Amino acid sequence: MINLNKGSRFNLKKSDSGSGAGAGIERFCVGCKWGNIKQKKLFGFFGSREEEIDLDLSCVMFDRAGKLLDWIYSPDYLDDFLRHYGYGHGKLVSRCGGIRHSGDDRQGGSSDADNEVIIVNTAKLDPAITSIVFFLNYVDDGNKTCDFSRIPFASIRLFEGDPDRVQQVHALYNVAADPAFAGRKSMVMGKLTRYGQGWTFEAIGEATPDNNLCETMNRIRKEYV
Repeated sequence: MINLNKGSRFNLKKSDSGSGAGAGIERFCVGCKWGNIKQKKLFGFFGSREEEIDLDLSCVMFDRAGKLLDWIYSPDYLDDFLRHYGYGHGKLVSRCGGIRHSGDDRQGGSSDADNEVIIVNTAKLDPAITSIVFFLNYVDDGNKTCDFSRIPFASIRLFEGDPDRVQQVHALYNVAADPAFAGRKSMVMGKLTRYGQGWTFEAIGEATPDNNLCETMNRIRKEYV
């Protein structure tokens, strides 16, 4: 397994079997997990309680010219909100069927299993798709003090298998609580880029000053494609 650092890249190829370059990994998952915030109990009670965190793992797909071809994000986002920014209804499966989402997790707190997973099958991807950008949004619950700097841990990993059955982890990128993330509720996690018949994953890990999902997608289209 490779531990990724910000800006590092990982080729999605299996080890060489003696017949030339290693074969590409056709089916893999991008999983994200995060911890809940521990709060002191009120009114003099000892101990602490956990504040559940709702992060959304999403992705957007582009062609070689940077045109948005498709997207994966929670269907629970209001259509009026999405239309205001010019985006369509959320969905968990791409039009080509090559990408699907495990579903919206509104609790977090897992230290073992991923809270949300995006499953990619490159054999089913639309050939026009040449890049896929994965990102996280901290869903605003009205508490303006909530941001990435308060989350005890968050990580993204690439692995073969299914959300409930990990066969082999190929790369892991840890996002630690960082003062630089104070006030940030959006993070561009990583990018998959097609090279010939294979794919490369780049760990980006940059918190951005966006307030919601649509603002993050606008930024990705301008700065990361």
